[in-house]
Amino acid sequence: MTRTLAIARYLAADAWRSQRVLIPAALQLAVLAVLFGGDPGALPAPWGASVLALYPVAAWLALSLAQTEDPIQRSVTVVAAGGPGPVAAGTLLVAVAADLLLTVLSVAWPLVATPYGASPATVLLGLLTHLAAGLTGTAVGFACALLPRIGWSLAVGVIVVLVTAVQPWLPPVGAAISALETGSGSLLVPVALALALAVGATALLRRT
Repeated sequence: MTRTLAIARYLAADAWRSQRVLIPAALQLAVLAVLFGGDPGALPAPWGASVLALYPVAAWLALSLAQTEDPIQRSVTVVAAGGPGPVAAGTLLVAVAADLLLTVLSVAWPLVATPYGASPATVLLGLLTHLAAGLTGTAVGFACALLPRIGWSLAVGVIVVLVTAVQPWLPPVGAAISALETGSGSLLVPVALALALAVGATALLRRT
């Protein structure tokens, strides 16, 4: 665990230096600034838009994290870490940390910037919905990183996000947004499924 945390810190610092993760993060902040800069209406309905934004942003972040190092540098990191396992786990930790940070920002922004409040239950609903979208985006980003060319990775990622985000019956993201909009249904299943997808994609990433 200590080795994995050390690798995660190294990967986070390396991603920050490369600045490849700054653009998707800035995009989410821009969406929040526009969405909640005026009168978005009472919560939780406006969170639906920020959830839809976080999904592709998280996929972009995960793809950037998985491909921050070139193949030679990644080989050196794998040897230093003692194998691909700690590197894959460290990459997942950094991606999940980014998802959590953007989730908190997305939920807290309207609570601070707009006159609309929310009950603890509504805030929890918003947190779980954003987290489901973020973790699913991480899974999509890691899966797309397995493709041999960045162009294919981006194209497949965009298609997957567009298809899965707009289907209210399709978990994790579609079902989570539907639960947010209707206020009914448990979000624990979408979050658990999203986490399982992220872990599964990480396991595939470990083999590359």
